[in-house]
Amino acid sequence: MNELWSDCIRSLEPYTPGEQPSIAGLIKLNTNENPYPPSPAVLSALQRMVNADLRLYPDPEGCALKQAIAEMYGLRQANIFLGNGSDEVLAHAFHALLKHERPILFPDVTYGFYPVYCALYGIEFETIPLDDEFQVHIMDYIRPNGGIVLANPNAPTGIALSRSQLRILLEKCPTTSVVVIDEAYVDFGAESAVSLVNDFPNLLVIQTVSKSRSLAGLRVGFAIGNADLIDALNIVKDCFNSYPLDRLALAGAEAAICDRSYFDATRQQVVDSRKWLTIQLMDLGFSVLPSKASFLYVMHKLQPAQEIQHQLRQRNILVRHFPKPRISDFLRISVGTTEQCEMLVHALREIIVSATSDVAC
Repeated sequence: MNELWSDCIRSLEPYTPGEQPSIAGLIKLNTNENPYPPSPAVLSALQRMVNADLRLYPDPEGCALKQAIAEMYGLRQANIFLGNGSDEVLAHAFHALLKHERPILFPDVTYGFYPVYCALYGIEFETIPLDDEFQVHIMDYIRPNGGIVLANPNAPTGIALSRSQLRILLEKCPTTSVVVIDEAYVDFGAESAVSLVNDFPNLLVIQTVSKSRSLAGLRVGFAIGNADLIDALNIVKDCFNSYPLDRLALAGAEAAICDRSYFDATRQQVVDSRKWLTIQLMDLGFSVLPSKASFLYVMHKLQPAQEIQHQLRQRNILVRHFPKPRISDFLRISVGTTEQCEMLVHALREIIVSATSDVAC
């Protein structure tokens, strides 16, 4: 069928999402889904929306959800853009704001969708190497560019920049370059850049309800920025799909945003489990990067990452391995419930002890 394809897609290498197998009793720690269910307020909102009005199109502007997000951050609806998951919001940002003569900049180890968007839209890019400890150095980005994209916390490392570091970057970056901060995991301990939006008209912050609000299945993401940047995203959206969010997604996301107490409680549970799991993994001989996300990036000092992944899978536990330069020795492990974390540690202890015994023999 290749002869029927458009020439522009022949060389594309699409992003590979984490697998979603249907296996009974599976412990899924490979795709960074929140281990806790959505807020009861979300489930009630969804139930109310299942009615005859589903025959009608949703609000193309998502005004109620925009207002909830705007009030949360002390902004206006004009500062908010909605999309079908933060991936779609990012895609529109690449298309609307980052295609210029100069290449855009992002780290060499970061979210795998960024180079995919560049290939799809014909955007030139340069990757800036993380240091030996997988840290971003903002001064490396103070050079001529067509835009900057930083995941904060970074994925898959989980390491975060402080708000003061981001402010320095924005102060030194040309105002003609858009700086996109992808905050998919910011709620688990990092500092958001949203408070800088009014000071820097070239800043676009992108967030999602998939992670910290347990709504990966609804596909709702949003951008926060100067109204001029939001207008550009709306132009692209309305050339592509005027109704990216359905009635259920709009209602569920609004309820999640408004239920602050549930959000705070479950977020803290993930943070507490992350701290406990970090200590346990280090005791088992793993090096663990300092994470501000809902996952840990780890490397064992003796056992190969791919073999550990294989052994865990045999025990019905999924983790993520990226066979790429610089990170092929690492595993990304989503933080699960207390019980899931305990089962993971028990399985890893068996794997490490068994491998150590084999070496000794």
